Amino acid sequence: MLKGMTSQRLIALSMTGIVFLNFPLLSLWDKAIYVLGWPILPFGLFLLWGILIAALAWVMEKRNTN
Repeated sequence: MLKGMTSQRLIALSMTGIVFLNFPLLSLWDKAIYVLGWPILPFGLFLLWGILIAALAWVMEKRNTN
């Protein structure tokens, strides 16, 4: 079972994901702007999703050096 700081970081990461992928902030991305040929909404969603996955991997693979 996960204990201590790891579980707290996972909860914080989940809450951050919920906030960033919720409607009010997503509506800011719904513009007619293109990045690398993609509309900015899907580009931003994939970027945020990738950042959340990378942060999750970093938290889970971090070794406790105590």
